[in-house]
Amino acid sequence: MKEVYDYLKKCGMFFVATIDGDQPQVRPFSAVDLYEGRLYLQTGYPKKVSKQIAQNPHVAICAFDGESHSWLRISATLVEDHRLEAKQHMIDNNEELQQRGYTAEGDYTEVLYMKDATATFASHSSEPKVVTF
Repeated sequence: MKEVYDYLKKCGMFFVATIDGDQPQVRPFSAVDLYEGRLYLQTGYPKKVSKQIAQNPHVAICAFDGESHSWLRISATLVEDHRLEAKQHMIDNNEELQQRGYTAEGDYTEVLYMKDATATFASHSSEPKVVTF
């Protein structure tokens, strides 16, 4: 899991795919956190992505590292964590969220951790490496 976290942090931007009815929806994310042995993402409750995850928590994530020309694909189930401590940890460890004025309190910030995740590291020059967590 730490290797997945490190890869996502290095890339800086990764893409999360959700389902909206019968259509896939993909958008960029950048906030990721390791907290209490779980890998977390962050969004906002008013956003469409939050509503899509509430309807169907199965997501796909993809990141590309242009330096190594490698990529990471993750399939996982996202589970919401309502705890203030988890939200605060996410904000404390993602400067971009701080700069954008996110707070742990209130009804905007949502944090979700990955469950039953399969992550595949791949490139054109090596065999895929699969990790689960």
